[in-house]
Amino acid sequence: MFETLGSLTTSPWIYAVVALSVVLDVFLPVLPSGVLVITAAAAAAAAGAAGPVPVPTQVPDILALLVIATTASVLGDMAAYRLGRRGGARLDRAIARSRRLTRAHERLGTALARGGGALVVIARFAPAGRSVVSLGAGKTHRKVMEFLPWSVLAGMAWAGYSVALGYFGTQWLGTQWLGTALSLVALFAAGALAAFLVRRPVPATVTATPAA
Repeated sequence: MFETLGSLTTSPWIYAVVALSVVLDVFLPVLPSGVLVITAAAAAAAAGAAGPVPVPTQVPDILALLVIATTASVLGDMAAYRLGRRGGARLDRAIARSRRLTRAHERLGTALARGGGALVVIARFAPAGRSVVSLGAGKTHRKVMEFLPWSVLAGMAWAGYSVALGYFGTQWLGTQWLGTALSLVALFAAGALAAFLVRRPVPATVTATPAA
């Protein structure tokens, strides 16, 4: 798999593959979009550290990779948002059967209503969290301008984190395969932490009893 990705990073098609993977993984969370972004960033770092040898033009540009990954993330979020907003009996039944979806939708609605959408950003790192939050925002009929800014921020945070892991990890360690491997571990660790935060129940508000 890594050999295939390695050959792909030397082709301009890497941008199209990254964009397509990031857009679609809101519906198919098994797609390795994070792996692609990290591998492409690591390849760029390895090429840049090659010394006086000119960096090939086909090696991914870090800024372009960051912009494409962020834009694709937002486009995927909005596609899922539109799907959730249109609803449908099948989607309603799926949500009703899932305690996780119901709880996430309730938390999201409360967070956005209070003017905060940190849950959108956190869920971007959790496995399938992006899908749950984007569909939930549409299903609960949140306004576009309540959800879109947080989606942009989430996409920037995720893309920036993934690109930084691959690029700086490879630069610091000096070896592309090791930098990529440790970056993937860090990405999965962030996903596990995000999943824990998303699933954590909201603390109940304690009402103080006035003194007699």
